Amino acid sequence: MSPRITGVVKHLLIINVLMFIVSNVFTANGVFDANTMLALHYPSSEFFKPYQLVTHFFMHGDFMHILFNMFALVMFGGALEAIWGEKKFLFFYFFCAIGAVGLTFTINHFEFAHAMSMYSPEQIELVVREGQDAIAKNRNFTDPDLAALNIKYYMQQHGRMVGASGAIFGLLLAFAMKFPNTELMLLFFPVPIKAKYFVPVLMFFELQMGMADMAGDNVAHFAHLGGALFGFLLLLYWRKYDTGFRKN
Repeated sequence: MSPRITGVVKHLLIINVLMFIVSNVFTANGVFDANTMLALHYPSSEFFKPYQLVTHFFMHGDFMHILFNMFALVMFGGALEAIWGEKKFLFFYFFCAIGAVGLTFTINHFEFAHAMSMYSPEQIELVVREGQDAIAKNRNFTDPDLAALNIKYYMQQHGRMVGASGAIFGLLLAFAMKFPNTELMLLFFPVPIKAKYFVPVLMFFELQMGMADMAGDNVAHFAHLGGALFGFLLLLYWRKYDTGFRKN
């Protein structure tokens, strides 16, 4: 199947590329900090703004990030837009992007609440008040897990999400459901793999990486899974009511 740059895909591609260029140029020249203003922060953060729920999935961390996402958008999005029409495709894209946020925030909330429940109010107050400085001074951080709590608290206040990956994973799952026998060729594994086999393996890998929560891994694996999950649920709804697989 040859990739198609359809109407909505083309506009999404243009917006993402323009946002990437403008945000990097403006940030580099001190006009404004795009990562603070447009990336998505956790609701508990002082930097959170409601509009970030939309702006963040037009932002990307670096060139390779946007390259892979836009490549996938063209490869899988055009085929889906062709069978669904513009309105349904755009709704699906946004629905998956918001679903990625929903799952990520939900899991983060429970992880942080669990971490907070393990320590005394005095220890938590120390983390909130002094954070990284407390670690540097080794004050009451004899338990290495308390340092982990500090990292989680720091991420709650200063962590941010960028990228269209949640929406892209939703498109990938939808493509596998609609074109299950289409063979995909991956750069790192140059052997044709049918979409119906590739996608479950990829989702399992993302789940394992998300649960591992390895230090230094700044990929939002649960955002990927959230986009795919919400996309799957929407596809089931459309299939039941026979609305999502008809063109406008």
